[in-house]
Amino acid sequence: MSVVRDLDEQIKTAMKARDARTVSALRMAKAHLKQHTIDQRITAELSDDVARQVIAGYVKQLTRSLPEFEKAGPAGAEKVAALREEIACLEPFLPQLLDEPATRQIVTRVGGELEKPPLQRSGMVIGQIMKSHRGEVDPVLVRRLVEEALSE
Repeated sequence: MSVVRDLDEQIKTAMKARDARTVSALRMAKAHLKQHTIDQRITAELSDDVARQVIAGYVKQLTRSLPEFEKAGPAGAEKVAALREEIACLEPFLPQLLDEPATRQIVTRVGGELEKPPLQRSGMVIGQIMKSHRGEVDPVLVRRLVEEALSE
């Protein structure tokens, strides 16, 4: 089932269960998908990859706003809990990233192809990996693994 259809089904299920927070979170994701289709002038149905990227961008926005509400202390605690719940509702729709061993294999392969450049050129290796494996790997993990591999 496509991501958009799955999102619609989850909304229906949450509505039947009278789960207002889940309905709200899923509708916000749906609104971001709709806005993306309008902004990009897309007339066909969104592909699963694009839909996952749009939802991931929305979750990233939510995650970035967490520290601001955490600084508010007890006054922001309710909003922090609501944001975390919203992020948890959207996690099944996020792109599935490769685990550390699989990412390490990619880093080793690309590092070998580039004949192990010096540590100062780690950005070149990271860029190559992110270009060829966009949406598949965690950028923070890639950076850490590349720096480990090049510092040996």
